[in-house]
Amino acid sequence: MLNQKIADLRKDYIMASLDEHDVAKAPLQQFSRWWNDATTGEVEEANAMTLATSTPDGHPSARIVLLKSFDEEGFLFFTNYDSQKGEEMAANPNVSLLFFWRELERQVRIVGTVSKAPAAVSDAYYNSRPEGSRIGAIASPQSRVISDRSVLEGEVARLMEKYAGNTPVRPEYWGGYVVKPTVLEFWQGRSSRLHDRIRYTLQADNSWKIERLAP
Repeated sequence: MLNQKIADLRKDYIMASLDEHDVAKAPLQQFSRWWNDATTGEVEEANAMTLATSTPDGHPSARIVLLKSFDEEGFLFFTNYDSQKGEEMAANPNVSLLFFWRELERQVRIVGTVSKAPAAVSDAYYNSRPEGSRIGAIASPQSRVISDRSVLEGEVARLMEKYAGNTPVRPEYWGGYVVKPTVLEFWQGRSSRLHDRIRYTLQADNSWKIERLAP
């Protein structure tokens, strides 16, 4: 069963450390510090994050989506409301996000609840997208079975002709989601797999409890 070639793949993490006495008192401040490091460094697609959802009976699924904004309200991304993830989030709003910044030997894990962003936020972002992306959001029946790629290409061609000279309006089935965090864990790779893990947990009084976890 064990594939030794795969099992022998390993990397020792030596770039940095993370101490519970040095982190920010609020997790958003700590995330902002690390976000600045990621976006000013050489991290490719720093806004790429894994979104994990599950059905009400516990069947999980995960995929990469793109962070578009973050603030005290939460972490914002956009997708098709009728997609598999959209249907799962409608049925079970408990989700998780994961950032992996390989170049910095860091991960950030976020647990929280998700809700739809205000329509005005979705409209503003949709209208800022390139025309091809706006058309694509309308054309794709995301997560639905299609016979072949020509189905998409034909629908895109039809819509390009339909909207020639006009601005497409955001479809009702496409828009933003905001993940409101209740737990954030900051992971810094360390040598010999003795990684630093600092967890923030939201308390009943809206303060954050800071704890170190064993690797």
